Amino acid sequence: MSAIRLLVLGAVRLRGRAHGYQVRNDLEFWGAQHWSNAKPGSIYHALKQLAKQELLQAHESAPSAAGGPPRTEYELTPAGDAEFLRLLRRSLAAIGEKPDVLTSGVGFLVDLSREEALSLLGRRLEALEEWRAEVAEEWTPDEPAEWSHIGEIMRLWIHHAESEAQWTRELVARLEAGAYVMAGEGERDLSVLVERNPRAAEVLARSDAVRRRLG
Repeated sequence: MSAIRLLVLGAVRLRGRAHGYQVRNDLEFWGAQHWSNAKPGSIYHALKQLAKQELLQAHESAPSAAGGPPRTEYELTPAGDAEFLRLLRRSLAAIGEKPDVLTSGVGFLVDLSREEALSLLGRRLEALEEWRAEVAEEWTPDEPAEWSHIGEIMRLWIHHAESEAQWTRELVARLEAGAYVMAGEGERDLSVLVERNPRAAEVLARSDAVRRRLG
């Protein structure tokens, strides 16, 4: 599963209708360029591909008053909304995906009802515990020296499963205690959008500086 599809669909969905520069700025404000493949070229390519697949509807906007060219604005189609929710549910429940998939899913966690989010995270926790038990029972040598340093791989797997399971339990506890405004519970906090957060310009400026240093 590619995180870029979930990120782009979710970013457009959050705004209702957005052009590519807005989507890019929002994702960079969230730091997605550092923990995913959401680079500028990938974002614009994904927008065009999702439109070709009829998951996004493209609208040509009027030229700006300053004389700039018109921008293409996008909004989710019913099929795009269904695809977004499918990817979101999978990102939260499935294990074995790349880290950016889960990270992207957490970013859109509040687009689900509290009940559904808890159910998906419960499935994730169950899968992690099963995987940890399988590695411990089937893939861990009885004697530490038996597999030499290769045994460290299995210890790494176990450590990863345990730490992710602990994080999942803590998130479940926060949601059960009423953390965050979930779907159907009221108006969503839009401070995650660039125009709504006073620190956005500062964050984006730092991101640009880092990108220039890295070439």
